[in-house]
Amino acid sequence: MTEPAPLASIFKAYDIRGVVPEELDAQRAYAIGAAFARFARDSAGATRVLVAHDMRSSGEELSQAVVAGAVSTGASVSDLGLSSTDMCYFASGDLDAPAAMLTASHNPAAYNGVKLCLAGARPVGRDTGLAEILRLAEDGLASAPADGGVASVAGDPRVRRVDVLERFADHVRSFVDTAVLAPLRIVADTANGMGGFVAPRVFSGLPFELELLYGELDGTFPNHPADPIQPANLADLRARILESGADVGLAFDGDADRVFLVDERAEPLSGSATTAIVAAAMLEKSPGATVLYNLICSRSVPEVVAEHGGTAVRTRVGHSFIKALMAETGAVFGGEHSGHYYFRDNFRADSGIIAALVVLEVLSRAQVPLSELRRPYERYADSGEINTEVAHPELVVESVAARYEAAGASTDRLDGLTVDLGDWWFNLRASNTEPLLRLNVEAGDEASLASHVAEVREEIASAARRG
Repeated sequence: MTEPAPLASIFKAYDIRGVVPEELDAQRAYAIGAAFARFARDSAGATRVLVAHDMRSSGEELSQAVVAGAVSTGASVSDLGLSSTDMCYFASGDLDAPAAMLTASHNPAAYNGVKLCLAGARPVGRDTGLAEILRLAEDGLASAPADGGVASVAGDPRVRRVDVLERFADHVRSFVDTAVLAPLRIVADTANGMGGFVAPRVFSGLPFELELLYGELDGTFPNHPADPIQPANLADLRARILESGADVGLAFDGDADRVFLVDERAEPLSGSATTAIVAAAMLEKSPGATVLYNLICSRSVPEVVAEHGGTAVRTRVGHSFIKALMAETGAVFGGEHSGHYYFRDNFRADSGIIAALVVLEVLSRAQVPLSELRRPYERYADSGEINTEVAHPELVVESVAARYEAAGASTDRLDGLTVDLGDWWFNLRASNTEPLLRLNVEAGDEASLASHVAEVREEIASAARRG
């Protein structure tokens, strides 16, 4: 028997992700399922786990291997079948059980992975259990069946199929007053991902005219990658908005937990703009509440929160940190520039389609085009994320920090390096998984932004040359 490859390389900061089958196959999925069930039992007393998968071609086999691994520990399993990630998180909260979601989000078709949470959608990341699950999975990998034990759970009474789609759709609609929704024309590019499964059910019975672009579930992503943060992947949606005269465009990622909006002029909104719009709406319903925003969001976000009577709290990037801080502060909402939006009343989990529906309610009430609605929330020019490959990311960050600190700039290390120079600022972070630096810059206008981006990029290049 061939010795299975180690698992450490596919365990990331917030989830598990790798190429199928070279890095993640049925045997490894079985070991992960068993490890997760043991961890959930030992740390939280859970005797049942939920398992779901997205539309990737490897999803059914790998999810059943996770099921088999969990059952091997004595756990019972509720098999959710096809699911978006936010639907799986909802089920974890609604059914009060730990959950494993088989997905690789926006990654290419060759990938799959697992997102894990404890009951109530409590996140499991590197510092909150993922390291222990890795240890348990490595211990059990050699004895895991090569075929993932999939056949062994067929007909097993400990495995029960559970359909939560209708309850999830009702839950999403509960975030808005459906009576005020206007008959908007919406084009949703679901990129052959799970948005094509969830969006029609959520919007059913609402006064919207919904057109799905690439709504067929197909994990090979035949039309374009399911990564809406990349402008190239919005091209078809933007064209269709102009062709159809739609009021709003929605672009979902592969597992549909993220969304980006596009206005009727086919101009995309940033994640920061959407965060600000949703924050204002949530504060209308929860006056004086706390709102979280990650540190690469625009300055407009805390300004809008303050103007609407809320308390803005700046956070690190990443769902584990944000969900933990939401629990600590009781925040009603949290947003990330990357298109993740978290809701207290959604078990503090992120949901693209809840955020989209909240914006559609705001738009319906305002009775103005989205291109007009967005203006008060967009006050600065931003670079978006600029990635640079360097040999020693952390050393480069320190070198850049020394340069700006010597010049008297205000800096902090909440997450990577943030440098505040008054009328502009930037954040520079090392990637968790690649030899990359991620740069975000914001300034008062496009001209000064271009100048400051060039300045920081030259500092990065100089630091990299110095080694």
